[in-house]
Amino acid sequence: MIHNLLIAFVICTTLPTLAQQPAHQVVIPGRFDLFTTDEMGNVYALHGDELELFDKRGKSWLRNSVKTFGRIQTIDAFYSLKPMVFSPEQGQVAVLDNTLSVQGSVMNLPRQGLAQVVLVCMSVQNHFWFFDERELTLMRVDSQLRPVANTGRLDQLLGFTPQPVSMQEHESRLYVNDPEQGILVFDLFGTYMRTIPITGVSSFEVRGNSLFHFRSGEFLVYDMLDFQITPFPLAESLAVDLLDARVERRQVFLHYADRIVIQDLQ
Repeated sequence: MIHNLLIAFVICTTLPTLAQQPAHQVVIPGRFDLFTTDEMGNVYALHGDELELFDKRGKSWLRNSVKTFGRIQTIDAFYSLKPMVFSPEQGQVAVLDNTLSVQGSVMNLPRQGLAQVVLVCMSVQNHFWFFDERELTLMRVDSQLRPVANTGRLDQLLGFTPQPVSMQEHESRLYVNDPEQGILVFDLFGTYMRTIPITGVSSFEVRGNSLFHFRSGEFLVYDMLDFQITPFPLAESLAVDLLDARVERRQVFLHYADRIVIQDLQ
C-alpha cells in the first residue's frame, strides 16, 4: 500500500514538471525570401536564386541554383520531394526531383499560348492549376499542358473580378486566396463551391479541416467545421516579428527575417 502511494506521489509531482518543459526547437539560420514545407516535414527555402532543402530536424540536405528560371514566386511541395517552382516573369514552370534537379523539361508557358498565367499550383495525377489573368479563368491541365477542366470567366461566375495571390489544392479541392474577397473553393472540375470569408490573408495552408493562415502579422487557424477563427498557440517570444508560418503533422515552422524555426507541438 505504501509502495503504491509512493508511485502515485512520484507521478503526480513529475507530470506538471514534464508539461512545463519547453518544446524541442531547431533553428535554421539564414535570410530566406520564401519557404514552404511538405507533409514529411521537409523545408524548401529560397534565398535569391538558390533553393535549399532541409529535413524536419533542420539539417541541410541539398542545395541547387535556380538562376535560369528568373524570380521564383512559387514553390509548391504538393508532392513530397518533388517540388514545383514557378517564375511568372519568364512564364516558366519546372518540377524538380529529390535532388532539386529539373525533372523532364522546363515548361515555357508563353510558347504554349499561356502568356498571361500568373499563378500556378500542383494538382493530383501530376496535373497543374493555372490562373490566367487575361481570361480571368482557372484551368486544370495535365503534364502535357492539355486542358482537362476550366471554370470559365470568373467575373461572370462570381459577379466580381477576382485578384488572387496564391492557391493550393488539398483533398480534391482548389483553394484560391483573394485577399479582398476571401478564400474561393472549387472542385477538380472547376465548379465553384463556396467562399470562405477570411480576408486580408497573405499566405495560407489547408491541412485536414483546418485552414492555417497568416494575416497582419498573426498566425491564425480557421476551423472549417465550426467556422471559428482562433490564434495559433505560440509563445509570446515566437509571435514577435513573424513573417510566415506553416504546420506539418506535429511541428510548426516559423519564418523570421534571419531564420526559420522548427518547433515540436506539445
